[in-house]
Amino acid sequence: MGPVALSLPLATIETTMLAGVRFIAFLVLAPPFSHRAVPGTVKVALGLGLALAVAPRLEPLADDGIATFVLALVGQALVGAGLGFVVQLGFAAVQSAGTLLDVFGGFQVATGYDPLSMTSGAQLQRLYQFAALVLLFMTDGYLVVVAGLVRTFDALPLGTSLQPGALASTLADGLGEMFVAALQIAGPLLVVLFLADVGLGLLTRVAPALNAFALGFPLKILLTLTLGGFALVGLPHVVESITGRSVAAMLGVLP
Repeated sequence: MGPVALSLPLATIETTMLAGVRFIAFLVLAPPFSHRAVPGTVKVALGLGLALAVAPRLEPLADDGIATFVLALVGQALVGAGLGFVVQLGFAAVQSAGTLLDVFGGFQVATGYDPLSMTSGAQLQRLYQFAALVLLFMTDGYLVVVAGLVRTFDALPLGTSLQPGALASTLADGLGEMFVAALQIAGPLLVVLFLADVGLGLLTRVAPALNAFALGFPLKILLTLTLGGFALVGLPHVVESITGRSVAAMLGVLP
Protein backbone atom coordinates (compact mmCIF):
# COMPACT_ATOMS: atom_id res chain seq x y z
CA MET A 1 0.00 0.00 0.00
CA GLY A 2 1.53 3.26 -1.13
CA PRO A 3 1.67 6.57 0.77
CA VAL A 4 -1.49 8.60 1.00
CA ALA A 5 -1.29 11.91 -0.84
CA LEU A 6 -2.97 14.72 1.04
CA SER A 7 -3.40 18.09 -0.60
CA LEU A 8 -4.80 21.18 1.08
CA PRO A 9 -5.89 24.29 -0.80
CA LEU A 10 -3.49 27.13 -0.13
CA ALA A 11 -6.28 29.71 0.02
CA THR A 12 -7.99 27.84 2.86
CA ILE A 13 -4.76 27.61 4.85
CA GLU A 14 -4.07 31.33 4.41
CA THR A 15 -7.63 32.23 5.41
CA THR A 16 -7.43 30.06 8.53
CA MET A 17 -4.07 31.55 9.48
CA LEU A 18 -5.32 35.12 9.10
CA ALA A 19 -8.45 34.43 11.13
CA GLY A 20 -6.41 32.57 13.73
CA VAL A 21 -4.05 35.51 14.18
CA ARG A 22 -7.01 37.84 14.79
CA PHE A 23 -8.54 35.41 17.30
CA ILE A 24 -5.28 34.77 19.17
CA ALA A 25 -4.38 38.47 19.41
CA PHE A 26 -7.88 39.15 20.73
CA LEU A 27 -7.73 36.35 23.32
CA VAL A 28 -4.38 37.60 24.61
CA LEU A 29 -5.90 40.95 25.67
CA ALA A 30 -9.64 40.39 26.13
CA PRO A 31 -10.99 39.09 29.44
CA PRO A 32 -11.53 36.48 30.69
CA PHE A 33 -8.97 34.80 28.41
CA SER A 34 -6.30 37.43 29.05
CA HIS A 35 -5.82 36.24 32.64
CA ARG A 36 -2.52 34.46 33.22
CA ALA A 37 -4.40 31.54 34.76
CA VAL A 38 -5.37 30.65 31.17
CA PRO A 39 -2.23 29.06 29.62
CA GLY A 40 -0.87 30.42 26.37
CA THR A 41 -1.27 27.03 24.68
CA VAL A 42 -4.97 27.10 25.50
CA LYS A 43 -5.32 30.55 23.94
CA VAL A 44 -3.52 29.42 20.77
CA ALA A 45 -5.56 26.20 20.53
CA LEU A 46 -8.82 28.07 21.12
CA GLY A 47 -7.91 30.72 18.56
CA LEU A 48 -7.05 28.13 15.91
CA GLY A 49 -10.22 26.16 16.69
CA LEU A 50 -12.38 29.25 16.25
CA ALA A 51 -10.51 30.10 13.05
CA LEU A 52 -11.23 26.65 11.63
CA ALA A 53 -14.89 27.10 12.50
CA VAL A 54 -15.29 30.48 10.76
CA ALA A 55 -12.88 29.94 7.86
CA PRO A 56 -15.48 28.38 5.48
CA ARG A 57 -17.62 31.54 5.59
CA LEU A 58 -14.73 33.95 4.97
CA GLU A 59 -13.58 35.31 1.64
CA PRO A 60 -10.02 34.18 0.88
CA LEU A 61 -7.30 36.76 0.49
CA ALA A 62 -6.09 37.51 -3.03
CA ASP A 63 -2.80 35.79 -3.85
CA ASP A 64 -0.47 38.80 -4.23
CA GLY A 65 2.73 37.27 -2.89
CA ILE A 66 4.42 36.53 0.42
CA ALA A 67 4.95 40.18 1.35
CA THR A 68 1.25 40.96 1.05
CA PHE A 69 0.36 37.91 3.15
CA VAL A 70 2.84 38.88 5.88
CA LEU A 71 1.44 42.42 5.98
CA ALA A 72 -2.06 40.95 6.20
CA LEU A 73 -0.95 38.82 9.18
CA VAL A 74 0.41 41.90 10.95
CA GLY A 75 -2.79 43.79 10.16
CA GLN A 76 -4.97 41.02 11.60
CA ALA A 77 -2.83 40.93 14.73
CA LEU A 78 -3.37 44.68 15.17
CA VAL A 79 -7.10 44.30 14.57
CA GLY A 80 -7.41 41.55 17.17
CA ALA A 81 -5.26 43.42 19.69
CA GLY A 82 -7.23 46.64 19.20
CA LEU A 83 -10.59 44.93 19.64
CA GLY A 84 -9.30 43.01 22.65
CA PHE A 85 -8.08 46.19 24.30
CA VAL A 86 -11.50 47.78 23.80
CA VAL A 87 -13.12 44.88 25.65
CA GLN A 88 -10.46 44.91 28.36
CA LEU A 89 -11.04 48.62 28.93
CA GLY A 90 -14.69 47.97 29.65
CA PHE A 91 -14.02 45.30 32.27
CA ALA A 92 -11.31 47.39 33.90
CA ALA A 93 -14.16 49.36 35.53
CA VAL A 94 -14.79 46.52 38.01
CA GLN A 95 -11.13 46.38 39.01
CA SER A 96 -11.01 50.19 39.28
CA ALA A 97 -14.06 50.11 41.58
CA GLY A 98 -12.22 47.67 43.85
CA THR A 99 -9.19 49.95 43.84
CA LEU A 100 -11.31 52.93 44.93
CA LEU A 101 -12.75 50.88 47.80
CA ASP A 102 -9.24 49.84 48.85
CA VAL A 103 -8.07 53.45 48.92
CA PHE A 104 -11.03 54.88 50.83
CA GLY A 105 -11.54 51.83 53.05
CA GLY A 106 -7.98 51.64 54.33
CA PHE A 107 -6.97 48.41 52.58
CA GLN A 108 -4.39 50.09 50.35
CA VAL A 109 -1.72 49.67 53.05
CA ALA A 110 -1.90 45.90 52.45
CA THR A 111 -1.06 46.09 48.76
CA GLY A 112 0.54 42.95 47.37
CA TYR A 113 1.77 41.73 44.00
CA ASP A 114 -0.55 39.40 42.11
CA PRO A 115 1.53 37.12 39.83
CA LEU A 116 -1.55 36.00 37.87
CA SER A 117 -2.61 39.46 36.72
CA MET A 118 0.94 40.89 37.06
CA THR A 119 -0.42 43.91 38.93
CA SER A 120 -0.13 45.24 42.44
CA GLY A 121 -3.39 45.65 44.31
CA ALA A 122 -5.11 45.23 47.63
CA GLN A 123 -7.74 42.74 48.68
CA LEU A 124 -10.93 44.26 47.27
CA GLN A 125 -9.35 45.00 43.90
CA ARG A 126 -8.39 41.36 43.45
CA LEU A 127 -11.71 40.16 44.88
CA TYR A 128 -13.70 42.22 42.38
CA GLN A 129 -11.40 41.19 39.55
CA PHE A 130 -11.71 37.47 40.27
CA ALA A 131 -15.45 37.79 40.84
CA ALA A 132 -15.88 39.45 37.43
CA LEU A 133 -13.84 36.70 35.73
CA VAL A 134 -15.83 33.94 37.42
CA LEU A 135 -19.12 35.63 36.51
CA LEU A 136 -18.02 35.89 32.88
CA PHE A 137 -17.74 32.10 32.76
CA MET A 138 -20.81 31.36 34.87
CA THR A 139 -23.14 33.66 32.91
CA ASP A 140 -21.71 32.65 29.50
CA GLY A 141 -20.54 36.22 29.02
CA TYR A 142 -17.39 34.95 27.34
CA LEU A 143 -19.56 33.45 24.59
CA VAL A 144 -21.11 36.87 23.97
CA VAL A 145 -17.62 38.37 23.67
CA VAL A 146 -16.44 35.67 21.25
CA ALA A 147 -19.65 35.96 19.22
CA GLY A 148 -19.05 39.70 18.94
CA LEU A 149 -15.56 39.04 17.59
CA VAL A 150 -16.93 36.58 15.02
CA ARG A 151 -19.34 39.26 13.82
CA THR A 152 -16.41 41.58 13.12
CA PHE A 153 -15.43 39.45 10.13
CA ASP A 154 -18.60 40.60 8.34
CA ALA A 155 -17.83 44.31 8.70
CA LEU A 156 -14.04 43.99 8.62
CA PRO A 157 -13.00 41.20 6.23
CA LEU A 158 -9.55 39.68 6.07
CA GLY A 159 -6.94 41.91 4.53
CA THR A 160 -8.46 45.12 5.93
CA SER A 161 -7.38 47.08 8.99
CA LEU A 162 -9.00 49.23 11.62
CA GLN A 163 -9.39 52.95 11.09
CA PRO A 164 -7.03 54.66 13.58
CA GLY A 165 -9.41 57.57 14.08
CA ALA A 166 -12.37 55.35 14.93
CA LEU A 167 -10.23 53.23 17.27
CA ALA A 168 -8.85 56.29 19.07
CA SER A 169 -12.34 57.76 19.46
CA THR A 170 -13.69 54.48 20.84
CA LEU A 171 -10.80 54.14 23.28
CA ALA A 172 -11.27 57.72 24.50
CA ASP A 173 -14.99 57.16 25.03
CA GLY A 174 -14.30 53.82 26.68
CA LEU A 175 -11.83 55.39 29.09
CA GLY A 176 -14.41 57.93 30.21
CA GLU A 177 -17.09 55.26 30.54
CA MET A 178 -14.68 53.14 32.59
CA PHE A 179 -14.26 55.89 35.20
CA VAL A 180 -18.00 56.54 35.26
CA ALA A 181 -18.78 52.83 35.68
CA ALA A 182 -16.19 52.50 38.45
CA LEU A 183 -17.79 55.40 40.31
CA GLN A 184 -21.25 53.91 39.80
CA ILE A 185 -20.13 50.58 41.25
CA ALA A 186 -18.19 51.95 44.22
CA GLY A 187 -20.02 55.28 44.60
CA PRO A 188 -22.61 54.32 47.27
CA LEU A 189 -19.96 52.81 49.53
CA LEU A 190 -17.65 55.77 48.99
CA VAL A 191 -20.42 58.10 50.13
CA VAL A 192 -20.90 56.03 53.30
CA LEU A 193 -17.16 56.09 54.02
CA PHE A 194 -17.06 59.85 53.46
CA LEU A 195 -19.97 60.35 55.86
CA ALA A 196 -18.17 58.16 58.39
CA ASP A 197 -15.10 60.41 58.15
CA VAL A 198 -17.31 63.49 58.58
CA GLY A 199 -18.99 61.95 61.62
CA LEU A 200 -15.64 61.06 63.17
CA GLY A 201 -14.42 64.59 62.54
CA LEU A 202 -17.46 66.07 64.28
CA LEU A 203 -17.03 63.63 67.16
CA THR A 204 -13.41 64.71 67.54
CA ARG A 205 -14.50 68.34 67.72
CA VAL A 206 -17.04 67.53 70.42
CA ALA A 207 -14.83 65.21 72.47
CA PRO A 208 -11.14 65.74 71.58
CA ALA A 209 -9.96 63.32 74.26
CA LEU A 210 -11.90 60.46 72.68
CA ASN A 211 -9.41 60.13 69.81
CA ALA A 212 -12.12 59.17 67.38
CA PHE A 213 -9.74 58.81 64.47
CA ALA A 214 -8.08 55.86 66.22
CA LEU A 215 -11.47 54.18 66.05
CA GLY A 216 -11.92 55.25 62.44
CA PHE A 217 -9.69 52.57 60.90
CA PRO A 218 -11.55 49.53 62.28
CA LEU A 219 -14.88 51.27 61.70
CA LYS A 220 -14.13 51.96 58.05
CA ILE A 221 -12.83 48.43 57.54
CA LEU A 222 -16.03 47.04 59.06
CA LEU A 223 -18.19 49.25 56.85
CA THR A 224 -16.18 48.35 53.75
CA LEU A 225 -16.36 44.62 54.36
CA THR A 226 -20.05 44.68 55.25
CA LEU A 227 -21.32 46.96 52.49
CA GLY A 228 -18.79 45.63 49.99
CA GLY A 229 -20.24 42.15 50.54
CA PHE A 230 -23.71 43.46 49.78
CA ALA A 231 -22.36 45.16 46.66
CA LEU A 232 -21.16 41.80 45.33
CA VAL A 233 -24.80 40.72 45.12
CA GLY A 234 -25.38 43.19 42.30
CA LEU A 235 -22.12 42.39 40.51
CA PRO A 236 -23.69 39.84 38.10
CA HIS A 237 -25.94 42.55 36.66
CA VAL A 238 -22.95 44.88 36.40
CA VAL A 239 -20.89 42.26 34.52
CA GLU A 240 -23.82 41.56 32.19
CA SER A 241 -24.19 45.26 31.42
CA ILE A 242 -20.45 45.72 30.87
CA THR A 243 -20.38 42.69 28.55
CA GLY A 244 -23.08 44.18 26.36
CA ARG A 245 -21.47 47.61 26.29
CA SER A 246 -18.03 46.16 25.54
CA VAL A 247 -19.33 44.17 22.57
CA ALA A 248 -21.21 47.27 21.33
CA ALA A 249 -18.03 49.34 21.66
CA MET A 250 -16.04 46.67 19.82
CA LEU A 251 -18.53 46.65 16.95
CA GLY A 252 -18.63 50.47 16.99
CA VAL A 253 -14.97 50.58 15.94
CA LEU A 254 -15.82 48.86 12.67
CA PRO A 255 -16.68 50.87 9.56
